[in-house]
Amino acid sequence: MLVCPLDFRYGRDVMKQVFDEKMRLQNMLHVEAALARAHGAVGNIRHEHADAIAAKASVDFVKLERVWEIEKDTNHDIMAMVKALTEQCGPAGDFVHLGATSNDIVDTVTAIQLKQSLSIIEDDLIVLQHAIADLAEEHKSTVMVGRTHGQFAVPLTFGMKMAVYTREVQRHLDRLRESRPRICVGKMSGAVGTGAALGEHADEIQDKVMEILGLGVEEASLQLVGRDRYVEYASLLANIAASLEKFAVEVRNLQRSELGEVAESFDVEKQVGSSTMAHKRNPITCENVTSLARIVRGFIIPTYENVPLWHERDLSNSAAERFTISHTTIIVDDMLVKMSKVFTNLDVFPEKMLANIESSNGLIMAEAVMMALVDKGVGRQEAHEIMRKLSMQASQTGLHLKDQMLEDEAITQLFSREEIDAIMNPKSYIGKAEKIVEKTLEAVR
Repeated sequence: MLVCPLDFRYGRDVMKQVFDEKMRLQNMLHVEAALARAHGAVGNIRHEHADAIAAKASVDFVKLERVWEIEKDTNHDIMAMVKALTEQCGPAGDFVHLGATSNDIVDTVTAIQLKQSLSIIEDDLIVLQHAIADLAEEHKSTVMVGRTHGQFAVPLTFGMKMAVYTREVQRHLDRLRESRPRICVGKMSGAVGTGAALGEHADEIQDKVMEILGLGVEEASLQLVGRDRYVEYASLLANIAASLEKFAVEVRNLQRSELGEVAESFDVEKQVGSSTMAHKRNPITCENVTSLARIVRGFIIPTYENVPLWHERDLSNSAAERFTISHTTIIVDDMLVKMSKVFTNLDVFPEKMLANIESSNGLIMAEAVMMALVDKGVGRQEAHEIMRKLSMQASQTGLHLKDQMLEDEAITQLFSREEIDAIMNPKSYIGKAEKIVEKTLEAVR
C-alpha cells in the first residue's frame, strides 16, 4: 500500500536510501559494532568478543524482519535490534549494547544520516550554482527591464539577475559547510548522559565510537543530542528551499504570457500542457518547487517544538522526527535537482526582453535622464520633479518619454537631440551589471 507521495512521486533514490529502514538498521549495527570495539580498546571486554560483535553487526545476519518480529513483543525498536544482534553473537552477545542507552544509538544513527545528507545537498548546490553561473556568463550583457512592485523600474541585465542568484547559492554552501561540524554529532554517554554505565573510560569510549564513525562528539548531553542542532539543520534546509522558491517564482513570472522573457524547456513532441487547452506551455517544474517549499517550511514548527522536552528526555519528539528529518531532506534534494534542470535548460528570449523595454515608451529611463540633469547642474530634487511631471504626462498622453522631453523647453535647453538619444538608450544605463557578473564568476569559479 502506497500512501506517502515520497514513496512514488517525489524524491531521488540516492537520498531515500539514506533514510531507508534497512539502511537505518545497518547504521544502528555500525554503531553497536563501534561501541563493542571501543569497549575492547579500553579493556572492558575481550578483543575477540568485540570482533565477534562487529562481525555479526550486519544486515546479512541481523534481518529487518526479525527485528520487527521481536518488536511486536518488546514494543521497543532499539531493544528489538539489540536482541536480534545478540542472537547472532554467541557468547559475545552478553556484551552487545553494553553501557548504552537507546538514544546513544538513535541519535548517533541520525548524525550518520545527516552527514550523508549534507554531502548530497552540498553536491546539489554546486550543480545548481554552475547552472546559474553559466546563464550569468552567457547573458552578462543581455539587457532587460528591472521591475519593482511588479512595475517597470530601470534596466539591468539578465546575467546580473543570475549572478545575484549565484551568490545566494554560494551563501548556502558557506552555511552548510560552516554548520556541518555542529550538526553531524553523535553521543555515547548512557542514560542521562553521565556515562556511569560505561565505566571509568566513558570519555574514551565515546570519543572512540565517534572516531570510528567519522562524527563529532556531543561534548555535554543529557540523554539526547541537543535538538538545537536539528533546528539548525532544518533551518538550513528551509533557507535553501526559500531561495529555490524565489528562483522558481521569478521564472514563473517571467514566463507569463504578457512577459514571455524566459520559459522552462518543453518537449514539443510529447509533453502536454493542459488536458483541454492544447496551446498551454506551463512552468510546472517551478510551480512544483514552489509547492514543495511550503511543505519544507511546514516542518520547521515541529522541529522547534522538539527542543523542549521533560527533564533529561521524553518521547514526544520521536514520532515527529521520523517525519521531519527524512521528509525535509528528501524534498529539498528533489527541489535542488529540479531547479538545476530548469536553469540548465532554460529558454531565454532576449528579443522579447528588448520588446518589453520598448513597451515602456522610454519611462524606464526617467532616472537616467534625472541623473543627466544633475550632471548639467540641476538640483537633484528639481530634476526629480521635472522627470516626474514629464513621466506622468507621457503616461497620460501615450507619448514616448523622449518625445515628451523634446516638447519641454527645460530639457531642450540643456540637451541636444543626439544627447537625448544617447541618454535614452537602455544599454547605456546598466551601471556595473556586467562587472558584477564578472566578479561573481571569478569568485565562485
